[in-house]
Amino acid sequence: MRALCWHGKGDVRVDDVPDPTILDSRDIIIRVTATAICGSDLHLYDGFMPTMESGDILGHEPMGEVVEVGKAVTNLKKGDRVVVPFVLACGSCFFCRRGEHSGCDVSNPNAHMAREAMGQSPAGLLGYSHMLGGFAGGQAQYLRVPYADVGPIKIDSGLSDEQVLFLSDIFPTGYFAAELCGIEPGDTVAIWGCGPVAQMAIRSAWMLGAGRVVAIDRVPERLRMAEAGKAETINFDETKVYDRLMELTGGRGPDRCIDAVGCEAHGAGSADAVMDKVKTAVNLATDRAHVLREAIMCCRKFGTLSIPGVYVGAVDKMPMGAAVNKGLTFRMGQTPVQRYLRPLLEKIEAGAIDPSFVVTHRLPLEQAPEAYKTFRDKQDGCIKVVLRP
Repeated sequence: MRALCWHGKGDVRVDDVPDPTILDSRDIIIRVTATAICGSDLHLYDGFMPTMESGDILGHEPMGEVVEVGKAVTNLKKGDRVVVPFVLACGSCFFCRRGEHSGCDVSNPNAHMAREAMGQSPAGLLGYSHMLGGFAGGQAQYLRVPYADVGPIKIDSGLSDEQVLFLSDIFPTGYFAAELCGIEPGDTVAIWGCGPVAQMAIRSAWMLGAGRVVAIDRVPERLRMAEAGKAETINFDETKVYDRLMELTGGRGPDRCIDAVGCEAHGAGSADAVMDKVKTAVNLATDRAHVLREAIMCCRKFGTLSIPGVYVGAVDKMPMGAAVNKGLTFRMGQTPVQRYLRPLLEKIEAGAIDPSFVVTHRLPLEQAPEAYKTFRDKQDGCIKVVLRP
């Protein structure tokens, strides 16, 4: 089959690779009908995520048609149309029983590697490094899905692929980010970044009762999409974010802040952002955390900071004094996608949201290497790419 493979920093190629096979009775094989490039894929593309190996198949936002079913999978059959969550979860361990599927104790076969870096291992993830399981990803013609009796959700309605595809990651992630904030009716929610997850977080914040949503970015088409979602916007190239947020909130600061950017944050010439860029360029740091620092400084006292943006290592110069003295609450994590699949599918079916609004580029898998560069460099109005294997 054809699959998009990682070969090093900035080097991804569509290669011929062996077709996947059933390796465990809980596996299924799907023929991928749609798959997307995620902002967190760029952390692999840009070389920030460790334990990648040449030839690894990328992608963690797939859906498709079931073509083969392991003997232990009774909830799915050949021909079913499914969306596959990026989190792999056993369904029965301590964390899965609590609905915390992204903390699954069983699904990462390389848990020892993750424990060395993090203290404990999170769940295995599709297409996201050997430290997180070494599983082949879904930017391919076919995909083996482990723990298929727990993860994939069957789509029985006539909804299009693009309407349901983002149940795999960015819709649950944006919703989870907004939910972690503990939004109370009328709250002001500030969201850093206007990429795909942030766009879903904007719509989710309204669903959860926000009174005001402010989105921060500098890319015109992303800001326009945020405005279409009824957010007020700040262009950080034109306006000092802290000053503008204080103006909008009467000097108090936003009640809830969401860092939907993660480890590759930019800052309009700010000293900390410049230092981050220099240090990561010479391997003295792993993450550029300007947004996280800025959100801490902007958030109101006793406010909440939600972090769905991906961080991969240690972060320098964190203003912990401000966080402690302001009494901030931090909530963060990989999304326990399985918990959200059914309720969010019901929202799509009810017409409360059509996640396909975020798609700007539709391309064949063969054009994936060019699409990664276009997406990374924010060219051609690119916000979200859907690939058709």
